[in-house]
Amino acid sequence: MDSSTTDLAQIIQIVVAPVFMLTGIAGFLNVMSGRLGRIVDRARIIERRIMMLKNPAYLEMSQKELKNLWRRVNLINRAIGLCVASALFVCGVVVCLFVGDLWQINFRNAVIALFTISLILLIFALLTFLKEVQLATRNLQIGKEFIEE
Repeated sequence: MDSSTTDLAQIIQIVVAPVFMLTGIAGFLNVMSGRLGRIVDRARIIERRIMMLKNPAYLEMSQKELKNLWRRVNLINRAIGLCVASALFVCGVVVCLFVGDLWQINFRNAVIALFTISLILLIFALLTFLKEVQLATRNLQIGKEFIEE
């Protein structure tokens, strides 16, 4: 094996860690897009229900639920956007590693900055997702209290 092949093998080994991170982000995006689909489906059902309801108490409860669902949609959309941005920064890390090795350019600071920004975006995506889950749970508690009355 010549030195260029060895160098390429080493850079590929270095790039594996960010690629694993991309895989994790992709899994997280899959979970969130599934939740988004279910939330939107539920919102459409509630919208149709509101058109037919006559009882003011049920109408008010359904309108509150619909408002909550659209808040959740906004949170999931924000979390998805943050995850996609995080993944793009990880891709930037991979590109910098390959291009830096190919053209013998020191992208050390760029790699550090891109990876740090990616992690910060991922943290905010996770926090936003947590907020959406808490909102969903809180909505279930409201429904439970309504049934118990």
